[in-house]
Amino acid sequence: MSQKTYAGITVDVNEEGYFTNSSQWSKEIALEIAKEEGVVLTDQHYAIMEFLRNRFKSGEPLSIRSINHSNVIDVKTFYQLFPGAPLKKATKIAGIPKPASCI
Repeated sequence: MSQKTYAGITVDVNEEGYFTNSSQWSKEIALEIAKEEGVVLTDQHYAIMEFLRNRFKSGEPLSIRSINHSNVIDVKTFYQLFPGAPLKKATKIAGIPKPASCI
């Protein structure tokens, strides 16, 4: 296990930089991770991150399909908010492990 420092707080991450302890996450940390990922956070970003964190906490699997059925955001907007690899970026910024559905 590795560690990384964001916003002056050291957090536990895996070799890919995903949190191994989601309780260490904060919005200040999210801002720094987003900057590294080239994403400027808005209220829409925070809404989808809240959805992802809640779904993760409840043990439900995360997927692009679940985003589309979230009633939080549609898939097209999700791809625009987190360009490239949206689910990977969104979960990394949200401080939760990379979903099994992501390669």
